[in-house]
This record gives sequence, structure tokens and C-alpha cells, in this order.
Amino acid sequence: MKLNELRDNAGARLTSKRLGRGIGSGKGKTAGKGVKGQKARTGVALNGFEGGQLPIYRRMPKRGFVNIFRKEYALVNLGALGRAIAAGRIDAAQPITEETLRGAGLVSGGGRIAGVRLLASGALSQAVTITVAGASAAAIAAVEAAGGSVTTTVAKEAAPAGEGTAAG
Repeated sequence: MKLNELRDNAGARLTSKRLGRGIGSGKGKTAGKGVKGQKARTGVALNGFEGGQLPIYRRMPKRGFVNIFRKEYALVNLGALGRAIAAGRIDAAQPITEETLRGAGLVSGGGRIAGVRLLASGALSQAVTITVAGASAAAIAAVEAAGGSVTTTVAKEAAPAGEGTAAG
């Protein structure tokens, strides 16, 4: 093999069409663009344009809404916590915080995560003291059954007065 014998693999480079080189080529005159009009010109992007008819994205109704103030929580299951303790990434004798969980690789997401929520999927065999933003009732019960304790830092928001009552 010599440097002057190096070649691309067959089919690695597409040959461009030679446009506008006489009617015998099959791509002469209008170069395959049909006849006059906006789409025969350069720089045309007509995505969603339906020839003056109201486009489908405007005909369809809008539904739902996105709450820009919503807080997103990272979810950590008891099973994952138990596996991290067994692997030695978390010391069960020390209090477990959100920073500890992040350092162990159980929480990711950067700045958009408002905190950690503990869920009851899986089992926990050791007594741990854990402080998280929130926890399900089943997760709290499972940790307390193992001899540990859970502290939540975010209180559940109560419904404003007058809402949720059957006032007639």
C-alpha cells in the first residue's frame, strides 16, 4: 500500500448532479425545479405553508398549559439507596443528605432539580438517618421499619381556605 494508492471506499462520496448543462443531460434549462414561482428560487423554506389555506398547526385546538414555576424533584428509590450502601458509596452510619446522594451518583440533573424525593420501591435493610426534600408515606414507613428516620425539608402545601369544600 502506497500513499498514492489510498482511495475512499466505494460509495463513500456522492457525486453531485450537474445541473443546467443542456437539455440532453435531462437536468438542463430549469435544472429539475419545474417552472417559475417561489419554489424555483433560492432560499425558500415553506415548512407548514399550505398555499394560503389555514395551516394545520393553526386549525388544531390548543390544549393544556405548562407551569413555568413547577419544581422538579430527583427521584431516589430505597432499593437504589440500599445498593449504594452495600457498594460502599454511602456510609449508613452518617446522616444522609441530598449532597451525599449526589456524591454517590444517585442524583443528577444540575441546577434545575429543586431537591430529592424518596420513594419506596425496593427494600432497605439498614437503619439510616436521611434528610431529603420529600418522601412518600410508604418510603417513610419502610425506613422507620428498618430502624431509621426520615426528615423532609419541604412541607406539603395545604389547599387555600375555601377550596376543596362542598360549599353550596
